[in-house]
Amino acid sequence: MFLGTTEPSAQVERVLQSETLRASGVLQRLLRYLADKAFSGEADQLKEYTIGVDAFGKPPTYDPRQDAIVRLQVGRLRQKLGEYYRTEGKNDPVVLDLPKGRFKLKWEMRATEEPLPEAVAVPQDKPESSVHWRRAAIVLGVASLILASWGAYSAALLWRAHQGQPGLSAWTPDLERLWRPFLASKRPLVVAIADPLFIGLEGTDVYFRKISLRRPEDAAGSPEVSALRKLLGNPNIQPTFNFAPTGEMFSSFLVGKLLGTRRQDISLARSSQVPLQELAENNLILIGPEAVFNQKLPGMQLEPELAQGPKGIRNLHPRPGEPEVFLDQPAGSAPNDGEVYALISHAPGPLGNTNIQSFTSNRTWGRQGAIQAFTDPALARTLVTRLSKPSGEIPRYYQIVVRVKFRDGLPTDIAYVLHRDLTPL
Repeated sequence: MFLGTTEPSAQVERVLQSETLRASGVLQRLLRYLADKAFSGEADQLKEYTIGVDAFGKPPTYDPRQDAIVRLQVGRLRQKLGEYYRTEGKNDPVVLDLPKGRFKLKWEMRATEEPLPEAVAVPQDKPESSVHWRRAAIVLGVASLILASWGAYSAALLWRAHQGQPGLSAWTPDLERLWRPFLASKRPLVVAIADPLFIGLEGTDVYFRKISLRRPEDAAGSPEVSALRKLLGNPNIQPTFNFAPTGEMFSSFLVGKLLGTRRQDISLARSSQVPLQELAENNLILIGPEAVFNQKLPGMQLEPELAQGPKGIRNLHPRPGEPEVFLDQPAGSAPNDGEVYALISHAPGPLGNTNIQSFTSNRTWGRQGAIQAFTDPALARTLVTRLSKPSGEIPRYYQIVVRVKFRDGLPTDIAYVLHRDLTPL
């Protein structure tokens, strides 16, 4: 069906005012720009450079090969459009789309289902299926309750953490020294947070999460997923990366709060959507389990001294008196209380011309504690003192182990343990 510009224009306004895009002025501006170009017939001539200058206010010297902001934000907009049409826009009559590899906004009328002929009767459930559906209803109810409770719990933790977090003072000399590689670089900065895989089951509100399942293709062979599907009538598997741990959410807030006063080219991305090309072209801050990022980092240009293990931080070359593993405290009767170790690594990017800073731990609260060590002035002072060489300089590349004690899901004590200088290969 041919559509004039009236219907798509109204749809663009509907998406711009949606909850999905309301909090992102950057994506709203980009969508409006791409829509205006599409409605005026100029979309076929759009280039990455043009979008960077016109939509993002880049100077005439802007070089898309050095600054990937257009590709990153177009990818985020494409993701947000998909999210919108899966949720609040699922019944909208017009569907907006940004095909991959292009900057031209497209639209089409949503296909509507034909009504069933009156002669077709809807079969009734067999009596023996009533037990199956009662069991499925119980599972769905429990799953919905768990998701709702987790959402409320996460929101409460974030509010409490924000209330108890002392206000960040102006930049201190110690914070300046820790973040100097990112402040001095002209490369864009991407903050990538882990978005673990959840297995959704089509037509239900059930989502399944297992730490060892990291790729969607592994879900079909999972005995737990198979058992759950059998219980619910064998619905199709729908992998999703739409959930992020509480610690990652608060960590990205702390990073943005601090660095946003000094840099305007910061982007937030999910680890599942950071392509290898962006790893080589941008400065990166990675927040999440090490295993999530190891799949994407082919070479770090150095030999690590410390590594994240399943039970804690492995000391690959222990010195006299040092343990081989800094062991996390296993979860007991109070799983939201405990003690874990976090690893902070600063390394060159794959091509050696960018910086990568990773904050990893086996628990989300350990990662949050590591971020706090780099954003709190008092903790930053301790790290700079420990890292400093006799000359007063801190190493260009390094790894740091910190111990994080947490109670009720909030870091309560963050302490430096040791560090290692790293030398590029």
